[in-house]
Amino acid sequence: MSDLKQQACEACSADAPQVTEGEKAELLNSIPDWEIVELDGEEQLRRVFKFRNFVQAQAFTNKVADLAEEENHHPAILLEWGKATVRWWTHKIGGLHKNDFVMAARTDDAYQNMQ
Repeated sequence: MSDLKQQACEACSADAPQVTEGEKAELLNSIPDWEIVELDGEEQLRRVFKFRNFVQAQAFTNKVADLAEEENHHPAILLEWGKATVRWWTHKIGGLHKNDFVMAARTDDAYQNMQ
């Protein structure tokens, strides 16, 4: 598999397939700091990012928001003092699509570039 963050997000419709169990396992290997959680009956990718203060966490959430807007694929972001929690999932299909893993990898890259 090529570098996940370099892969293109695909247009997604309500009938797009969710990733299979095998695909999830393979894709998670590329983003080892993320976990799959279930909220409101939907699987989502979640990661908590740590920062030295609120300003750094806010700058990161703004960067993630910009990435999301570029792809028209938007996560849930919780901004707190010294941390930001990001959750990716595909609302239209009520679960995980490959796009979510691509965006998680791009989120990791944004975090690395801020360190």
